[in-house]
Amino acid sequence: MDGELGVMEPLADCDPAHIGPYCMLARLGVGGMGRVYLARSPGGRTVAVKVVLPEYASDTVFRDRFRREVAAARTVEGKHTAPVVDADLECASPWLATDYVPGPDLDAAVAAHGPLPEDSLRALGAGLAEALGDIHRAGLVHRDLKPPNVLLDVHGPCVIDFGIARAADGSSLTRAGTVIGSPGFMSPEQACGDEVTPASDVFSLGAVLVFAATGRSPFGDGSTAGMLYQVVHDDPDLTGVPTSLLKVVRACLAKDPAHRPTPSQLVGPDGAAALLTAPAGWLPAGLTAGIALHAETVMRMDTPAHGYPAAPAHPEPARHTHGWLGRHFHLRHRPRDAQR
Repeated sequence: MDGELGVMEPLADCDPAHIGPYCMLARLGVGGMGRVYLARSPGGRTVAVKVVLPEYASDTVFRDRFRREVAAARTVEGKHTAPVVDADLECASPWLATDYVPGPDLDAAVAAHGPLPEDSLRALGAGLAEALGDIHRAGLVHRDLKPPNVLLDVHGPCVIDFGIARAADGSSLTRAGTVIGSPGFMSPEQACGDEVTPASDVFSLGAVLVFAATGRSPFGDGSTAGMLYQVVHDDPDLTGVPTSLLKVVRACLAKDPAHRPTPSQLVGPDGAAALLTAPAGWLPAGLTAGIALHAETVMRMDTPAHGYPAAPAHPEPARHTHGWLGRHFHLRHRPRDAQR
């Protein structure tokens, strides 16, 4: 690979040997509310396990929010979201397990390999639109679609991190006027603290496509206040976006939510983008080779000597639904112990 896509860190002495039925293999990173581990089930399934940080685990309000988020994530079904396979929401340190996607996030991929070519952009757009359609049909709004929350799998993009998603039917825990999202990728209505709808995610999709095509946000990379001002008031900078995609990107980035296309319009036969479904080999060769090498390395990682814990008396069955509360390949790979 021309650049490293991230770092899997070895387990530290303070890390748990196992969580639920899963043996920990490596650290994958730390998010705003939890630490993420690479882990393996007794049957050999590789998963990403997100464990809530102690300061949040002791907060009863947060626990209630986490329960709601997990319940919401389990209602999302689709090819381009990662399935939730297990969870324990009542233990001392609540955790969630999802299928592990052995691919970089879009942010890391662009940093290592540069902007994506046009065919890859079309496949990316189609996959993201399909994922948003699945999320919205479940009554949710993602609220934070951005490059680190898009994983690049050999079979297509995968949207992750529903940690701040809220049910769109009014059961939100978010107070009016609270801004949730990432500057440079959030919609004008998000930036103003107004009502967030599925159209807000479509705006973010347009911004993500610009990033994938150019390596930058369409609203610059200055201060948070400056980016938010541009999101609300200025036209996006679409320099470097392929001509064939300008129409759809502009439509997604319309300031008025009512003027944006829906996800189904983006991928339908009359869609403004005429986007393609993600084919095999949709990514540049360097990225595809790197993903394959990483996947092989992960599968060859040995289970730690402490082995698996005894099976619980009443294990929670795997749930083959979709959704995910954390990112899990945003660091450079660094094998542990003898794997160099």
